[in-house]
Amino acid sequence: MTEAVPTSRAETKRSRRQDILEALASELEQRPGERITTAKLAASLGVSEAALYRHFPSKARMFEGLIGFAEETVFGLIQRILQDEQNALNRIEKIMTLMLGFSTKNPGITSVLMGTALTGETERLRQRVSQFFDRLETQFRQILRERELTLTQAGGRPVNETANLLLAVVEGQMQQYVRSSYRQSPLIGWEQKWQLLTKMLEVYA
Repeated sequence: MTEAVPTSRAETKRSRRQDILEALASELEQRPGERITTAKLAASLGVSEAALYRHFPSKARMFEGLIGFAEETVFGLIQRILQDEQNALNRIEKIMTLMLGFSTKNPGITSVLMGTALTGETERLRQRVSQFFDRLETQFRQILRERELTLTQAGGRPVNETANLLLAVVEGQMQQYVRSSYRQSPLIGWEQKWQLLTKMLEVYA
């Protein structure tokens, strides 16, 4: 029998932190609209609240961990899209589809990004979520502006307003998902909705 490779203390700590974040996301998904306390979270993991605080100094830090996971995942994949795809319209479609797909796979985190899970939590968390969506809007704006600069008759197109509208569509789809208690996937009818959006975005094609 092959001897097991010892797990380092750092790896064990990361694993336990990951377990806590996954449990929090699961609780948010299974209890839509409820305020998740550290007592409920600890009970779901079968540990004491003190055990949670050994890995996170506060529940706010746990929520920050979920937001950080969303940032790392989403913007990491966006960079891959930008590297692989040069067409502005295709970039936008893939980024919006990415966001809605991430939301579908991570309903608990979606409730954090939509702010419904943050009732009664620190204002710092809402600011962190706001920064997440500001960054997404900036990415849309950058794609549109870069495309506009390559057009023969550049200028006059409402880049900022278009980017904000794209963000509003993404947030609206995600908000409906949360409001439906995760029954209405944000990807339902997305192909048809995208076709409607392309009419507006044809100038950037």
